[in-house]
Amino acid sequence: AVVLRHFALTYETVIFAALTDVVGQAPFRHMVTPGGFQMSAAMTSCGGFGWLADRTGYRYNTTDPQTGLPWPPLPDALLRLGIEAATAAGYPSFVPDACLINRYAVGAKMSLHQDKDEPDLGAPIVSVSLGLPANFQFGGLRREDKPLRVQLTHGDVVVWGGPARLYFHGVLPIKDGVHPLTGAFRINLTFRKVSK
Repeated sequence: AVVLRHFALTYETVIFAALTDVVGQAPFRHMVTPGGFQMSAAMTSCGGFGWLADRTGYRYNTTDPQTGLPWPPLPDALLRLGIEAATAAGYPSFVPDACLINRYAVGAKMSLHQDKDEPDLGAPIVSVSLGLPANFQFGGLRREDKPLRVQLTHGDVVVWGGPARLYFHGVLPIKDGVHPLTGAFRINLTFRKVSK
C-alpha cells in the first residue's frame, strides 16, 4: 500500500469538470445495505460498471438503477489519473473500467470493509481524496486486526494491491470544516478493474 501525497493536485481542474458532468447524469444517492441501513456516504459511479448496494446484496452493474441508463463513461481525465497513480505506485498494467464516487458530509463515515466484489483481485485499488481531510483506517486481513490511521488531505492518492489487496479499510467520521472547492464535503474517487 502506497500513499502518494498531493498526487492529484495537478489534475484538480479537470477532475472537478469531469465530476460535474458525471453527477449531472448519475446523481449522488444514499444506498441501503443488505441489513437495511442507509449508508452515510452518498454514492455514484462512472465507467463500464457501477457499484450497488441494496437489500439483496452488493454487486456491480452496467446500468444505473435510478435512471435505467448505462453509467456515464469514465472521463478521459479521470482514467488518466487512475492509470498514472497506479503506475507511480508500481502497478503499470492497471487500466480501470469503473470509478466509484463517494461524497462524505460532515459526520459521514465508512465502516471497515474489504473490496472483494471484483473478479480480478490481482488489480489494485486506487483511491483519490478531495476536499475535507479524512482519517483513513488501514488494517489487515482480519476485521479485528488493529488498523493504522492515516490522515488524507486534498489531492492525496492511496494505492493498494498485492498482499494488501484484501486488507480491511475504512474512513472515520469526517470532521466539521469547509473546503474552498468542495464546501462541507469530502469527495473520494475509487478506481477499480471489474471486467475479467
